[in-house]
Amino acid sequence: MSKFQNKYRIESTRLPDYDYSKPGGYFVTICTQNKTHYFGEIDNGKMILNEYGKIVENCWKKIPEHFTHITLDYFVIMPNHTHGIIIINPVETQHAASLHKQNKISVETQHAASLQNTNKLGCLVSGSLPVIIRSFKSACSKQINTLRNSTNPPIWQPRFYEHIIRNEKSLLKIREYITNNPLNWELDELYTK
Repeated sequence: MSKFQNKYRIESTRLPDYDYSKPGGYFVTICTQNKTHYFGEIDNGKMILNEYGKIVENCWKKIPEHFTHITLDYFVIMPNHTHGIIIINPVETQHAASLHKQNKISVETQHAASLQNTNKLGCLVSGSLPVIIRSFKSACSKQINTLRNSTNPPIWQPRFYEHIIRNEKSLLKIREYITNNPLNWELDELYTK
């Protein structure tokens, strides 16, 4: 662990030279703070979403409305985490890129203020995977905290896990994992009672 301003900080889990705004598929896992069961329960191998879980599901499905270059693939919400595949699509023309950039800026400002990520050059990368996940987590937290009249404890742990999907075989394996996650809940590394 390294220090910043005389305090220890957790190193990033992102690949240091990888551009997370690059088109491609990404498998993400986002966990709740302290593995708290906020989103429902598993009953006979099926996830039963509670009110908070339905908010998370709704926010997940709305990601492409806020980031128009995104396509969602398989996802599952579990009692204390969510798994999903996010596909970042290429922007086809310069004209579309400038329109897309204008849309992203206004939507991100409304959806979750000041969510920026920097690349290895220190430049802001709007629409990158970390920005998308922060925006999603912020939207969920805002709605859930309204229902519970509180912001403490936080809903989400500060970071998320990602895996870059490199080929069709990997994609199919991840889809199978996501589909079977509720059936295999008691074997899951994130399982807690």
